[in-house]
Amino acid sequence: MSTDAIVVLKDDHKEIRKLFKQFEAFGDSAHAQQSRLVTKILELLTVHTYIENECMYPRTRELVPDLEDDVLESYEEHHDADVLCMELSTMSADDERFVAKTTVLIESVKHHLEEEEDEWFPKVRTALSRKQLQEIGAEMIELRKKAPRRPSEPSALKKALDALVD
Repeated sequence: MSTDAIVVLKDDHKEIRKLFKQFEAFGDSAHAQQSRLVTKILELLTVHTYIENECMYPRTRELVPDLEDDVLESYEEHHDADVLCMELSTMSADDERFVAKTTVLIESVKHHLEEEEDEWFPKVRTALSRKQLQEIGAEMIELRKKAPRRPSEPSALKKALDALVD
């Protein structure tokens, strides 16, 4: 298994997209399956955003200052997704807004993944050495072991972001 940070994140992106496609394939009457799938999506997104927020983004800000604006935008996109994840984690699949909220989450996250992969991952790959990317990837793999598995209050993320900016 590669420890290249970008490969690690892209592998997560593939799994996330796979779950999104499965959700989109369900009809409106498949509430039990949708609920289980959304639980998996929330867990995967929670872990993924944790390792990005705790490792990839801070290290990118430190090592590639030209990407400061991209990283800050990504933090904000994570915040938006965290709010939706938190709300979804408290909803039943029978809720009339469950599918709509999940659809908005999917659209938002797809946009975010495309921006990362198409715009700033190539810049990171150009700016950092193979060794640096492997070190960051190894750190993310270790962080994954202790990452939260359920969405938490976005206010905790907001406090952490505010501390980084100050």
